[in-house]
Amino acid sequence: MSQLAEPPVEVADGYRAGRTLPFRVELVRQLKRRRTQVMGGVLIALPIILLIAFQVGGDPGGNNNRVNLMDTATASGANFAAVNLFSAAGFLLVIPVALFCGDTVASEASWSSLRYLLAAPVPRARLLWSKLAVGLTLSLAAMVLLPVVALAVGTAAYGWGPLELPTGGTLPTGTAAQRLLIVVAYIMVSQLVTAALAFYLSTRTDAPLGAVGGAVFLTIIGSVLDEVTALGDWRDFLPAHWQYAWLDAVRPQPEWSDMIQGTSVSVTYALVLFALAFRGFARKDVVS
Repeated sequence: MSQLAEPPVEVADGYRAGRTLPFRVELVRQLKRRRTQVMGGVLIALPIILLIAFQVGGDPGGNNNRVNLMDTATASGANFAAVNLFSAAGFLLVIPVALFCGDTVASEASWSSLRYLLAAPVPRARLLWSKLAVGLTLSLAAMVLLPVVALAVGTAAYGWGPLELPTGGTLPTGTAAQRLLIVVAYIMVSQLVTAALAFYLSTRTDAPLGAVGGAVFLTIIGSVLDEVTALGDWRDFLPAHWQYAWLDAVRPQPEWSDMIQGTSVSVTYALVLFALAFRGFARKDVVS
């Protein structure tokens, strides 16, 4: 017995699913939000606060369990930028990533506008891709904003010069700029796990604070577990274990093995969480 063919789905003339919720429109919406502007202000303020601290406290110094990069902070603008990245990579840069990726879908639900976006009609996958692309773009902008401001502030205060390495030696300004770009790129990749966690939670809850706070909390838990040496080689599976692997890029001869391993761990976790977010949201009963 032949099966009856399903009637074709009618769509309005000129409707294109790929043109709904354009990236530019969503980006402008997010840039106008107060939390985006506040976070930008915090990232701009950090280099100024560190500069004041060095001016008040004198030459930097002290012990550091990982590297004495802080001791070279006042050597040049490049050193000051590297120190800002070192100070912020562990926690501060986690916050904008969790905020921009975790607040994006959940905020629409909390405003009761999510169902109206889907009724526009914006396909669910299209909505998530647009939200995710803007969230990652703003996260990358935050990663770039901090060292750029720090480089400008540091150069004004300490002059333009080569990057002095804590292990001895220097890197010419051109090479130092390339290494800082590598550092920023690696930090962004290492934060993909936080972004994916926040984005996944954002598709599961109507509370933006829950999504953002949950991602930050789980990231902190990962960092705490990495300090438990009793875990041994199991720590290699923690993204936090590789978050400072970028320090290998600020050596006379950079080493890539740890950064490659850290990249593979972060990307693997992120892809799984992004896939779960899309899969779960496609089946979710959206009533908000």
